[in-house]
Amino acid sequence: MIINILFIGDVIGKPGLNMIQTWLPVLEKKYQADIIIANGENASDGKGFTEKEAKAFFALGIKAVTGGNHTWDKPQSQELLKSEPRALRPLNYPRGTYGNGYYIAETPKGKVGVISLQGRTYMSPIDCPFRTAEWVIGKIQHETKIIIVDFHAEATAEKLAMINFLDGKVSAVIGTHTHIPTADERIFPKGAAYITDAGMTGPYDSIIGMKTEAALNRFLYQTPQKYQTATEQVHLCGLFIKVDCETGNAKQIERILLPEFDKKNE
Repeated sequence: MIINILFIGDVIGKPGLNMIQTWLPVLEKKYQADIIIANGENASDGKGFTEKEAKAFFALGIKAVTGGNHTWDKPQSQELLKSEPRALRPLNYPRGTYGNGYYIAETPKGKVGVISLQGRTYMSPIDCPFRTAEWVIGKIQHETKIIIVDFHAEATAEKLAMINFLDGKVSAVIGTHTHIPTADERIFPKGAAYITDAGMTGPYDSIIGMKTEAALNRFLYQTPQKYQTATEQVHLCGLFIKVDCETGNAKQIERILLPEFDKKNE
């Protein structure tokens, strides 16, 4: 038996949320999705994830929302993490941090484990994501072989290290955080699907989702600038992955980009 999995890349503010409200029913039908997972750490006006966005995500049938380094940027995010097991933060934050780092979702075709992890290269020096993954996979494997990892990391090398570490132990390692979709989706030798970054679902007339002027000025002047979520050229990025329910191995991975980028100026 095959389970069909949809993963939606970093959803950026209201433009990203509007995009998934428009396109998710179409994608769910097209791919006959059994489970939908999304990264929502930027869903609250570009930073954070609160109850308001969570309700919108879950109303669309999304089973789990993964996190990242911006998960706590809104104070209300902590209240959500305390009470909602489907809203995840990276598991490898220090012991005592509010929230859950993994969730086991029920589907008509069986259970799916979802793990949220964060890298350490050029990011906060939190607990080891590799050893944390090793520990939690051992727990989840008692319930299911279908395991999806969102690895929210800056460095490509760290993401590639993670897929090589976890190939044969999980169904997929999906890179997030850098907000630009990469073209290296593939299945590794022991059966795990991989992409370095799933891309963002949000405005691409921007600098990784933020209005260009403020983001550019940070580089020009090396001074703080107020970020604002951009609004134009909104695209949906994500993945479709087919997984064998018996083995947990990926059988197919397809990158999704809607609508396609303009490649000509006519």
